[in-house]
Amino acid sequence: MEYVVRALDVGYGNTKYVSGIVGSEIRCASFPSVAYPAVRDPTLNPAFERRRTVVIPIDNMFYEVGPDVDLAADSFRATQMHDRYIHTPDYMALVRGALAMMKLRSIDLLVVGLPVSLFAANKTALEKAMTGTHDLGGGKAVVVKKALAVAQPQGALADFVAQHDKGDSIESERSLIIDPGWRTFDWIVARGMRLVLNKSHSLNGGVFKMVRAVAEDISASIGMPYEDLDTIDNALRSGKNPMVFQKAYDLSNILPMLHTRAQRTVASMLSWFDGAYSFQNVILVGGGAHLFKKAVKQAFPQLRVLGIKDPLHSNVRGFQIAGMAYMQRQSSPQGTSRDGQQGPEGAP
Repeated sequence: MEYVVRALDVGYGNTKYVSGIVGSEIRCASFPSVAYPAVRDPTLNPAFERRRTVVIPIDNMFYEVGPDVDLAADSFRATQMHDRYIHTPDYMALVRGALAMMKLRSIDLLVVGLPVSLFAANKTALEKAMTGTHDLGGGKAVVVKKALAVAQPQGALADFVAQHDKGDSIESERSLIIDPGWRTFDWIVARGMRLVLNKSHSLNGGVFKMVRAVAEDISASIGMPYEDLDTIDNALRSGKNPMVFQKAYDLSNILPMLHTRAQRTVASMLSWFDGAYSFQNVILVGGGAHLFKKAVKQAFPQLRVLGIKDPLHSNVRGFQIAGMAYMQRQSSPQGTSRDGQQGPEGAP
């Protein structure tokens, strides 16, 4: 029997999801984690222009989400960066937006992620919220039969194992997976595929604080508030100076300060575990990897810091891999996979 498995990861900066499986290729997509509310369905307005968004009804409100969500923007961009984010209608709108873009009517297993610091307290509640029938608007719905929540960097570990063909050796190895995101700087320590929870954590020291620091510097320079955080984020990723009042704004003076911030965040992480010499794998993933790469390498001068292809989607790709392995084990006698081998330990 073929099961339908899908994965999504609602981050504070981007919502990532698996859009399809073609052969052995896991195809991923993403859109900004921004949901714009309205009291009426904007698609019913005759003046509504078609764009790459979907409108999700929740509690008598309508939330527009998707790649072109900036076209729905007003002058105020709300941010939902707090520990109860997963309980907000904005979060559910992003989840259902990703489900709508998957274009499926039924999902046997949906794998979702949580920041490490929120994992233990919210795993059960999130799985319950994800299970059942989701109204996608326009008369469409999708049924999720089962949901599993995992710590976000665990997905990156599963993706790393698949990309580097380490299925046979990983069980004897100790790994550190570092995942800088928009709000949080997450990491996990793992033995094999098992999470060592008391050495894994999250800090509020992600990309947002870096971008905000640059915005404050630009504001002081131009004498007025500067709030275009997306432009700053893109500039830091590309290495190109942002355009402000039709001129390139020189970031060279503030980059050393950003590096110092990265060093302090990494130093805080180091206090959570001893014996870096015992790690066989130090893996850096996530949408903010480019801002922390130098600081991480300096923190582990005697170890090789490994990367992953397409680090932005690494977590959600790994969720998909782990979910498919889980369903394979469930469908095989006595919890073994179809080829008779024990499924990967620690998968959901």
